[in-house]
Amino acid sequence: MTAPRVLLADDHPLTREALAGLLEANGFDVVAQAGDGEDAIGMAGALEPDLIVLDLTMPGMDGLTALPLLREASPATSVVVLTASEDDANLLGAIRLGAAGYLLKNEPPERIVEFLRGVAQGEAALSGAVARRLLEQVREGGLQQGVVPQSFADLLSARELEVLLLLDQHLGTEEIAQRLFISEHTVRSHVKNLLAKLGVSSRREALEKLAAARS
Repeated sequence: MTAPRVLLADDHPLTREALAGLLEANGFDVVAQAGDGEDAIGMAGALEPDLIVLDLTMPGMDGLTALPLLREASPATSVVVLTASEDDANLLGAIRLGAAGYLLKNEPPERIVEFLRGVAQGEAALSGAVARRLLEQVREGGLQQGVVPQSFADLLSARELEVLLLLDQHLGTEEIAQRLFISEHTVRSHVKNLLAKLGVSSRREALEKLAAARS
């Protein structure tokens, strides 16, 4: 398997070097390092890496401003936010702008490596604390259309809820993958998991159960 090619974007040289060393020691190929968003965009367009690991707080152009421009410069590249911020606005902003993951810098190094390997294979990546915050957002207001019944919010992960509610909008696997910036394989895996958790055997039955819970 070819080593995933990674671009690091963080304004702290020591942080970049430490992360580069960690990733290189675990089978990644760190092809470039950028100190701000603007430099990262130029490098992304020229190098088209598999992954970009992006800090949010940088001088000049910050991570949230850079994120959609990075995706435009290199559409096939997955962008993962690596930050100290657990702020809801940053979390939801990054997800809405197409981040494939949102990781906290206080994660153990081996977990960061594991998350990034998953993203390189088409998975999403959320630190545990971040996943809990996202789930709270789901519980408080629901996602997409309709309110999420409490029983569903307690049973399914935040990503499984997103997939279920997009199914409820009559979207197919390809459309859900495009909406959530994940692979079709990952969508099918989430569907399989949510069907098992709900104790049903088809998407139709899952939506019928959702409708019944809402009534």
